[in-house]
Amino acid sequence: MTREEILDAAALIISQKGFHGTSMQDIAEAVDLQKASLYHHIANKQEILVALLDQALDKLIVNMQDVLSLPLPTDEKLRQAVLVYLDTLMERREMAAVLLLEYRSLEPEFRARHMPRRDLFERLWRDLIQQGMDEGLFSCVDPDMAGRAFLGVLNWTVTWFRPEGKYSAKEIADQFAGIFLRGLLVRQN
Repeated sequence: MTREEILDAAALIISQKGFHGTSMQDIAEAVDLQKASLYHHIANKQEILVALLDQALDKLIVNMQDVLSLPLPTDEKLRQAVLVYLDTLMERREMAAVLLLEYRSLEPEFRARHMPRRDLFERLWRDLIQQGMDEGLFSCVDPDMAGRAFLGVLNWTVTWFRPEGKYSAKEIADQFAGIFLRGLLVRQN
């Protein structure tokens, strides 16, 4: 039994039952270990949660940095960032649900350890928006607020998206990017 297998099982259970509704016994049973043996791999539930959150954010940060390094105009980078972000969330739905819905369950010590990753991820989005503003492509009052609004819309998708639904993740990403890049107002040209 590997730590990765334990974390994958824990993500699935936590995404279904919530952090507080999940016991170490649930996780041990899911990976066919005795509870005492599970403690050989993982110290406690908080360690599992912070490991899941950090693992998810590390992947998202790398993906975002990859997009930012592409030789594309800033508005296209934003569109690509949305697509890659939603693809990652939908590809790892259990992990995404834990990341987006359970971070509040972190105890202060673990939260302090985790928050710099979350702040870095948000800063990458904010910096992309600021770059577009500096280039005269984007217009907003506060890039921090725009980034939070954008991530809020994207993050909530994990609660309602269905792979068999009307739109694919790519189609949703295109619509969201269009709304944010062009707004809802009809332009008079």
